[in-house]
Amino acid sequence: MSRVLESLFKLRAHGSDPRTELVAGLTTFLTMSYIVFVNPSILATAGMDGGAVFVATCLAAAIGSLVMAFAANYPVGMAPGMGLNAFFAFTVVGAMGYSWQQALGAVFVSGVAFLLLSASGARAWLIAGIPPSLRAAITAGIGLFLAIIALQKAEVIVGNPDTLVALGDLRTPEPLLALCGFLLIAALEIRRVRGAILIGILAVTAAALLLGLVQYRGLLAVPPSLAPTFLQLDVAGALGGGESLSLDAMLHVVIVFVLVEVFDATGTLMGVARRAGLLPAHDATPAQQKRFGRALFADSSAILAGSLLGTSSTTAYIESASGVQAGGRTGLTALVVALLFLLALPFSPLAAMVPAYAVAPALLFVAGLMLRDLGDVHWDDLTEAVPAALCTLAMPFTYSIANGLAFGFIAYVALKACAGRAREVHPAAWLVAALFVLRFALA
Repeated sequence: MSRVLESLFKLRAHGSDPRTELVAGLTTFLTMSYIVFVNPSILATAGMDGGAVFVATCLAAAIGSLVMAFAANYPVGMAPGMGLNAFFAFTVVGAMGYSWQQALGAVFVSGVAFLLLSASGARAWLIAGIPPSLRAAITAGIGLFLAIIALQKAEVIVGNPDTLVALGDLRTPEPLLALCGFLLIAALEIRRVRGAILIGILAVTAAALLLGLVQYRGLLAVPPSLAPTFLQLDVAGALGGGESLSLDAMLHVVIVFVLVEVFDATGTLMGVARRAGLLPAHDATPAQQKRFGRALFADSSAILAGSLLGTSSTTAYIESASGVQAGGRTGLTALVVALLFLLALPFSPLAAMVPAYAVAPALLFVAGLMLRDLGDVHWDDLTEAVPAALCTLAMPFTYSIANGLAFGFIAYVALKACAGRAREVHPAAWLVAALFVLRFALA
């Protein structure tokens, strides 16, 4: 077995060994496994079968991690992405009127576009054209979008006809449990406890069980059927064939999916690869560049697999950095992650038992981490700061990642032009802004 693993993953060349990779894979899985509870909870609000989404989540994560392991030999775990699942459920389905089948079709179309961008090299052109301040604002805005969803799920905030939102009744158990769960996750993270988010979700669920707020459904069972979501995507509907839908609406959705996928996945892969010493910041060798290209291919192909199974876009997880910190340097780490996601399949009764307010602390904590990117905004330059602020604020306050992206890009090119600095704007930014203007004009 050691010889097989050495042949597949070149462990010695990377200064690693099977035991180290096993520990790294377990560490990565513990830090990202919360998604098997969070993703079904979010996509269920779009009308999808929770049990089928649970299975699709585990399988998509396993397939994506396997492709990453064998195609790129990178220690990176894959799973349906946070933010993208919220955009899928609350914007594409909830606000824009897509059926979840059509939304899956849009994910598939974006995956094809993502794959073509990666294969053609246009992905690098697109990334180079987006200013760092706007990239940071996109991440932070998605964080705020997740935060408002989390606070709603926890009933910490409620609707109000006069002020739009107001503080919920904190004397009821649901918001109190959610807030305690959030503090528990934060405290465990401060103590560097592995799997802090997962522990927080399970702790709130256990407390709810003791209080009689949820019913015990068991821990293990035969995994639910995947049939309700498997191959249920409606590509024709996503392309404007559905009632009340149009080509410009599809273009709007796909642009957002692709942009978020490009920035999220590429940034994550670069960050983890550099931390592992697999990709230097400058002067990468042709072999290193080729390997990184295979990682991008793995990321793109995972999106297609996820849409066929029945889940929102699958992407690389920044939590993989925890496995790298534990010594993971090869695809064996990702292989371990894949196997552990498969082993999670029998725990569907536990996933079904987790209430929304137990998922909320995880969403809120992840949202807080995403806000750290605001430190990368060039606040002393108003042509950078104003579009970044507008992008970040528009996402939660219009309840749409798409609107935030649109406002940010349009404001960026407009202010640069007004300041007489139009030459600083990359053609990619002009193109994205023009597409968003076209979308609003045709709406």
